[in-house]
Order: sequence, then C-alpha cells, then structure tokens
Amino acid sequence: MRPALIDQLNVLKHLTFRRIWNIVRVVASYQASRLTGKNLQSGNPFALSIEPTTSCNLRCPECPSGLRSFTRPTGMLELDLFQKALDDCAKDLVYLILYFQGEPYLHPNFHKMVSLAKSRKLYVATSTNAHYLTDEHARATVESGLDRLIISLDGTDQSTYESYRIGGKIDKVLDGAKNIIKWRKKLKADKPFVVFQFLVTAKNEHQIPEVKALADEIGVDDVWFKTAQVYDYENGHELIPVDSKYSRYRQRRDGKWDLKNKFENRCWKMWHSAVITWDGKVVPCCFDKDASHEMGNIRDIEFIKIWQSKKYNQFRAKLLNNRSSIEMCKNCTEGTEVWV
Repeated sequence: MRPALIDQLNVLKHLTFRRIWNIVRVVASYQASRLTGKNLQSGNPFALSIEPTTSCNLRCPECPSGLRSFTRPTGMLELDLFQKALDDCAKDLVYLILYFQGEPYLHPNFHKMVSLAKSRKLYVATSTNAHYLTDEHARATVESGLDRLIISLDGTDQSTYESYRIGGKIDKVLDGAKNIIKWRKKLKADKPFVVFQFLVTAKNEHQIPEVKALADEIGVDDVWFKTAQVYDYENGHELIPVDSKYSRYRQRRDGKWDLKNKFENRCWKMWHSAVITWDGKVVPCCFDKDASHEMGNIRDIEFIKIWQSKKYNQFRAKLLNNRSSIEMCKNCTEGTEVWV
C-alpha cells in the first residue's frame, strides 16, 4: 500500500460519529452559503492551526518570521493556553496543525504538545525547516505519535537551498530527515508520514527531478511542490518560476503580473478551519500572518463563542460579497498547489 494512502486512511481513523456529523453540517452550510450568497455557516471547525512560536532560526526573504517584520509580538505558546484550545475544540476537531509562523521545534515543549493532542485522538501535523531534528528530537518525534511531518527543502545543493532559506544548512535538513526515517524503522512505527515540501522558485525549478530522486534515496514518503508567495508581484519578481504550473502569477500583455486564479467570492477555509496564534488570538486564515483580522482571544472567551460570533459571521458575509476588498485574500493559493 502506498504511504500516501496509508496517511489518508490514518486521517479517517480519527473520525467519530460527532466529528462526522459536524463535518456534514459544515459542508452543507458552506454549499448553501455559496448558492445563496448569504452566510449560513453551521458547525465547528474540523481543522485548526495552532502556533507554537513566531521565532525562527532562518531569514527567508518572503516570510514575516524570516524578515522579522511582524507588528505583533514574538513569543512562545504557553502549555495552559494550548490545553485550553484543546478543551474548547477537540470534540469536533479532526486535524490539528502545530504550525503557523516560526519554527515549531524551537518550542521547548513541542513534543509534549503533540502528545497532549494525540491523547484527544487528533490527527497531528507540523511543518519544519528540520534544523533541529537531531537524533534525540527525531526519536522523540516518532515516540510522540506525530502523524505528519512536512520538511521544507527548497534546493538539492547548498547554493540553491540557501538562496531562499537564508542562514540554512542543507546538510542539517537531510540529516534530520534521515534521523526521522531511522527512528521510524527502529521503533517499528508507521508514523509520521514524512514529506519534502519544495517551494518552487525560478532559482530551484531545475532541481525538481533531483528532489524526487533525493526523497526516494532517503526514504521520504512524498514530495509536495508549493508555489511561492511574492508580496510585490505586479512588476514581476526574481522568484517567480518560468514554468507557470508552479506559479501563483501570470504575466499580462502589458508586462504586468496578476494572480492567475479566478477571484471568486467564496472561501472554504472560513467555514471549516481557523488559526490560533501563540498568544491566543483567533484569526480566520493562515494568510493572516500578522493577525490583522483578530476575531477574539481564547484567553478571554471560549473559542466556539468566537467562531460563532457576530464579528466572525460578518467577515464570512464580506467574503461572499466582496472578497477582493480583503488584502490577505489577494495572494491566496487556492487551486495553485501541485502535489506529486
């Protein structure tokens, strides 16, 4: 059986009757909202991202963590606050992403957070630059029960890798991946499902065949190709790849650049998922990196009350009527990712 299929079946193992019924309500309400143009949201999120930290060891040029450009504070998620988020959401939740901005392995209690989430029978994933996947951390990762580990690998040699992952060392990334695979075999575990995520740019697109071969050599389960976000893309950018398959943008006849997706007044994410920052802010989407659209804070109020609040519903209604007026939506990846 292919590893990707095993991973998908693993997601299904985390379903309960309550969670299935919640998903039915969410899907039905989203379709009704699309058809009517009115916010008819029902149910609670079945996917959630929680941010362990905004700190990062790298300086990636199109990332606010790397650029140190946040207006919101940098910090570490407190375990008590993480526990509260689980208390508020876990009964309806299926999929938890322990990542938003920053490098999650910088959090001293990362493995404990994974274990706490697994005790609630949640499917747990994270994304890492893999510089901290030492032998010790790799073993702890497997033992924690983490279901999916996404490793950012944006080049197959040091020169190409560090052209985007500034300050990074590709040897550390590859050693980290090897450590995970080693401990998964030693402990006879079938998790985590390990992915190389390759952020395709003009500087590395020639290495796409090489990263597939590298994944096979190490024993990584899959390779995913992600389109690069560029903040100032209208006049073109050195990161935009030549192969349009891997680009979020297209060039017009006048030489300017546009987002190539059709911009529709809808967004599935607003109905089924949300993000909680390290300090408890609830924001609607992973594109709200600076938490500009705070819907509330779980320090002050239960998450579900925030999710069902007038403010959140007004935001959903705005998406259904005038999504283009929301700045963070203008770089949305919907429909532009390539999974291999």
